[in-house]
Amino acid sequence: MRTTALLAGCVVVVIVGATACGADDPPPAPARPAVSPAPGDHTLYLDWQGVERNYELHAPPGYRPGVSIPLVVALHGRPSSAAKLRAATGLDEVADREGFLLAYPNGINGAWQAQGSAGAVDDVGFLRAVVDHLVKTWGVDPRRVYATGFSDGARMSYELAVNASDIFAAIAPVSGPFEWGRARSDSGYKPAEPVSVVAFSGSRDRIANQISSGLARWHRHLGCAAGEPVWVDKDRTVNRTVAKCADGTDAVDYVVNRMGHAWPAPTDHSGAIDAGVVMWDFFAAHPRE
Repeated sequence: MRTTALLAGCVVVVIVGATACGADDPPPAPARPAVSPAPGDHTLYLDWQGVERNYELHAPPGYRPGVSIPLVVALHGRPSSAAKLRAATGLDEVADREGFLLAYPNGINGAWQAQGSAGAVDDVGFLRAVVDHLVKTWGVDPRRVYATGFSDGARMSYELAVNASDIFAAIAPVSGPFEWGRARSDSGYKPAEPVSVVAFSGSRDRIANQISSGLARWHRHLGCAAGEPVWVDKDRTVNRTVAKCADGTDAVDYVVNRMGHAWPAPTDHSGAIDAGVVMWDFFAAHPRE
């Protein structure tokens, strides 16, 4: 059952014959019904920078209010939506099996804006507010908050790793690079607190060079030493590279042969890898210290 809630908004005081917002103002929109934390699918709303934002929230069948639970924030590509990402990834099924909350925020006009980019939207702040609400009202364990994303959402997950490293313990960018489309070469552009990374991409991705150069930049900024790539399956469909970084974090990279700009799933790639399953195993092993 899909439910809705407004996290914050304008309080209007109604006086007979007028309102506190001015006699010529349109009547306020009806208040959205509150939602109580419970298993299932919900749509939640947040008034952020004067704009009503929303996100889908999936709580597993075993969810119990007041019981500590991990959170994964999943970010769609561009132009796309939370609904499309949910349909493409199978993350809900992983959450049901493993017992974590899943938040799927919607970007404005189907996209995400990084800090310092053109425009006034502060999406890092918006995503911070989403996590803050879920920690305070849904029992999210602040030591076990993670982010993933596809394409533009992957690029945004790196943005969260750098500009919200106090919140996110690890990220899992899928088919998207670190510092995509941005001229940042300063080695100081890195998380202030430890954030581990597990990345996924395809050898035939149209932006494969950007993804690999972004990972190399991450390694330089974090002082990571990478081992040799190894095949994870007998058919040599997927190879994995593990890097250990100077701040104690891990940076793991999976490359799927012959895959383009996509989300790795077993139905599409001979059962070799399911990004959702692999990233959750990585997240579970990397809580905040």
